[in-house]
Amino acid sequence: MPAELTTVVLDCADPAALAAFYAKALGWEVTSTDDDTVQLGGGPVGLGFQRVAGYRGPAWPDAAKHAHFDLRVGDLAGAVEEFLTLGAIKPDFQPGGGDWTVLQDPEGHLFCLAEG
Repeated sequence: MPAELTTVVLDCADPAALAAFYAKALGWEVTSTDDDTVQLGGGPVGLGFQRVAGYRGPAWPDAAKHAHFDLRVGDLAGAVEEFLTLGAIKPDFQPGGGDWTVLQDPEGHLFCLAEG
């Protein structure tokens, strides 16, 4: 029997702040919270955030492999501006050739926006 993916969890320094960023960016809702974790629901799987003492986000670009999110948006340029307003960071290195834009959330986790 195959397993069912229910939640992706990101390590972070401030779960409440990072969850608030993604809740606004994705239009999802907080489903549970405590001092060290916050869970969001509203998509095909849950998204969780857990506090890790001394957390440092990934570097970009970096030869080490990291997971990232790919997000589809209706208007790439408009979505990039909206995400930047929410607190995302646009690194200088952009390998997509204009087909997508690499951003980092407020704690450095990578995600890509692509129009589609």
